[in-house]
Amino acid sequence: MRAPFQILAIPYRRNKDCILFCAFRRSDSDLWQFIAGGGEDSETPSEAAKREIYEESGIECSDLISLTSMCYLPVTIFPMLKNYNWQKDTYVIPEYAFGFECNEDISLSREHTECVWMTYEKAKEILAYDSNKTAMYELFRRLTAI
Repeated sequence: MRAPFQILAIPYRRNKDCILFCAFRRSDSDLWQFIAGGGEDSETPSEAAKREIYEESGIECSDLISLTSMCYLPVTIFPMLKNYNWQKDTYVIPEYAFGFECNEDISLSREHTECVWMTYEKAKEILAYDSNKTAMYELFRRLTAI
């Protein structure tokens, strides 16, 4: 059963001169975002993130960077809301953000048509959602802190 929370997982890799982030183009809306999905049953957010990372990219991730960044999403964006058995007064759910280093080849799921590795500046331009941009900003700052 769908748990009342969402995760966001940001793949990154270190290049010679910079850090690159991998953004995914959704197959159902033509928008760019990072890996996102909902928790299932009694999963913790980090367990859900690892599962979603595997389902959407084929990457088995063991180390996550838990980010402070989070947002709340209106439940109306989830199409199967009536089947989730959430409390009637659940109007928003939290989205927990994570980063993970990815140096492997990504194998796309049907949820995405392509993925592209890009700089922070380029990703900031094409990402559709502010929550993705904010979480990427935090991850970028954490990775480049001296």
